[in-house]
Amino acid sequence: MNAPKGGGAFSPAAADALARWCDETRALDGASGHTITAYRADVAAFLGFLTQYHAEPVGMARLAALSPADMRAFLAAEHGRGLSPRSMARRLSAVKSFIRWLADREGFDPTHVLSARAPRHRRGLPRPLSPEAAREVIAQAGALSDTPWIAARDTAVVVLLYGCGLRISEALGLRRNQAPLGSALRILGKGGKERLVPVLPAARAAVDRYLALCPMDLPADGALFRGARGGPLNPRQIARVMEQARAGLGLPASATPHALRHSFATHLLASGGDLRAIQELLGHASLSTTQGYTAVDTTRLMQVYESAHPRAQLPAKG
Repeated sequence: MNAPKGGGAFSPAAADALARWCDETRALDGASGHTITAYRADVAAFLGFLTQYHAEPVGMARLAALSPADMRAFLAAEHGRGLSPRSMARRLSAVKSFIRWLADREGFDPTHVLSARAPRHRRGLPRPLSPEAAREVIAQAGALSDTPWIAARDTAVVVLLYGCGLRISEALGLRRNQAPLGSALRILGKGGKERLVPVLPAARAAVDRYLALCPMDLPADGALFRGARGGPLNPRQIARVMEQARAGLGLPASATPHALRHSFATHLLASGGDLRAIQELLGHASLSTTQGYTAVDTTRLMQVYESAHPRAQLPAKG
């Protein structure tokens, strides 16, 4: 196995350990294929760096003797390559997980690795649409195609993103045998985590209209949403629908398919929704991810206050 981006080869023992860790992580944690690929690349980059840094293939003995200097040098090298703080934090997390797993099996102390800290990064706040803009996007999505069934399809997808808070991959991953939609959808999200999402009558009606107009024979276990040529609908097509809709409505570039999911959560919170319940609806593994919406809601509240409150513009007394 070779480390990516010129990292150089590392020892067969290290390569075998990496392969076994990936297999166990996939089997025990239910991590997706994309997640495992990212983990493997992150740890391979670390092993490749150690090979270059110590000018020899890294093996078990080297991994058992990792020092704070090794970790500082690795993080400095990643920073020098231009890796963002967020990406560095993800890479270091994968390395720590691998070394913790290896230490349990080889019997060494992983403290120097586990105590390493990546540069802090500020989580960007979600940028939701206003309720009015979300409604306008849905209306616009259904007016962009002259083909009735395609217009109905695009409307149904957009309504599911906003009305149910689905990721685009989750909406396009729905099967034909899941429709007509019931009062709730069972969604398989990131990491194979299942959740139940209530379905609004408007979402059921939008999907029913799409099915009534779709000219294709859809197999029960096949994709619910189809492209013009009959294959599963490509997420890029919905991204184009959003591009056209925001251009027509004068909305910012942040008005993406994922922004509809952000809007779902933010509008629920603004209406008094419980943060834990919203976490479950979104399928967030960590409450801290969902808590980002409280910052959005507070920001919006302050903007309304500063623009509308009669005393907000008064100068402070010295």
